[in-house]
Amino acid sequence: MSFSPSSKNLLKFAALLLVIFVCLPWFFSLYIVGVLTIAFYFSVFTMSWDLLFGYSGEVNFGPTFLIGVGAYAAALFNVNTSLPVFACVLLGTLMAVMAGLLLVAPALRLRGPYFSLITLVSVLVLSEFITIFAQYTGGEIGMSLPGILSTNGMVNYYLALALVCVSAGVFLAITSSPIGLILQAGAQDPIAAESLGFSIVKYKILAFSLSAFFSGLSGALLVFYMGTVSVSVVVSVSVILQIIIAAIIGGRRTILGPILGSLFIIVTGQWLQYLGQLDYVAVSILALIMLLFLPDGIAGIALRRR
Repeated sequence: MSFSPSSKNLLKFAALLLVIFVCLPWFFSLYIVGVLTIAFYFSVFTMSWDLLFGYSGEVNFGPTFLIGVGAYAAALFNVNTSLPVFACVLLGTLMAVMAGLLLVAPALRLRGPYFSLITLVSVLVLSEFITIFAQYTGGEIGMSLPGILSTNGMVNYYLALALVCVSAGVFLAITSSPIGLILQAGAQDPIAAESLGFSIVKYKILAFSLSAFFSGLSGALLVFYMGTVSVSVVVSVSVILQIIIAAIIGGRRTILGPILGSLFIIVTGQWLQYLGQLDYVAVSILALIMLLFLPDGIAGIALRRR
């Protein structure tokens, strides 16, 4: 595995950010630490989505299907069994991977917009399923969980930060390896890539499995951090739009970009919370402005060579 000069610059910037994030809780209030904790989980959502879109070229309109399955499966195990929290998280993650492969992965063999349509429909199906079986899932209101990760805000913060570091490390290793090059080649010209003997579908299924694993894991951990699970938090269309906007604002195919974009979306949304229902509109306008003047995303600044 080798890194280009721009990637090395990105790694240096990432190391600087890591030092800042490690020290940050000692200088800010617990409220800010809590907001950043949510932003870290959201960063994993965005990185997982960008692995498919940025590298595989597959437009996934249903990232919250994987997130929602992992979150609700872990929550239901916690409510209906006596399993410890981390066992429920592991089972929820496994359910997300299995559900994704059974329902969505076969669409990777199709051409055109079929994959995007199937991912979008999968979210609608999951949302309806949650509503229909409201006696078990809590419906649109959601349900409270008896188990939580920790009552210590600092522990929750560093756990979320560790998840971001592990996720980013795995994605960086994959995208910097020959697998990443094959994924990009398949996205640009699948016929030419297949003519060279590469099974593009196989590599896309691998990328989708990794995306499902980290999406489900992050979704399960998030609901145990918050102590509640609901459609508006892990399944709704607004969450899908936030993930896509965060990835584009941060910078596609940079690993670090989705993290910066997620921090921007979550922190700015909290900062403009006093606007009420207009906060999402304000964030969208800010995002549009950034897209116009920073088409390569926030991480693009760090990747520019002299």
